[in-house]
Amino acid sequence: MVFMKNPVKGKVKTRLAATVGDDKALEIYKILLQQTATVVGEIQICDKAIFYADFIDKNDLWSKGEKQKYVQSGVDLGERMKNAFDVAFRMGYDKAIIIGTDCYDLSAEIIEEGFEKLNANDVVIGPAMDGGYYLIGMNCLHIELFERISWSTETVLADTLRILKQAQLIHHVLPIRTDVDTEENLYVGNNLKILHQL
Repeated sequence: MVFMKNPVKGKVKTRLAATVGDDKALEIYKILLQQTATVVGEIQICDKAIFYADFIDKNDLWSKGEKQKYVQSGVDLGERMKNAFDVAFRMGYDKAIIIGTDCYDLSAEIIEEGFEKLNANDVVIGPAMDGGYYLIGMNCLHIELFERISWSTETVLADTLRILKQAQLIHHVLPIRTDVDTEENLYVGNNLKILHQL
């Protein structure tokens, strides 16, 4: 399940836009979307669903291939992710993973590792350098992972790991990656490739 914002000027990458402007922030977000679509296109082991923030775009870069499309529902990110997992498990899937569109360094191999690790773990999580996570997966709905968390803060990952421990859920931590949320993030590792595309 890919969680994405509709690419609308002024509504995406707002922290990045504070230093590079709305136009360039939108351009960077479109590069991130394309990279995510490329990675998702390389995966053959699962069905794919796109969860849009505001509205379903029937003619965007996700139109090729078999993909389910939904609009996210919920008052905050936690509730929206919880509801998306609920959709997947109600449909009969025995594993589900959510990724965002902010991680240029995400690979098909990491996502496939996440699915493989769910054979022996309750939850998989991909930590981001900013204290959040770029991926979360589970084999049944654990609603406690989406409650009492201050979303979009540097404590999201730590809070989630604490809840996992309290709930005695077996979990696997995937390789750490850098989300692109600020201008500084553009100069880290493979994110430099984004600058070459501008």
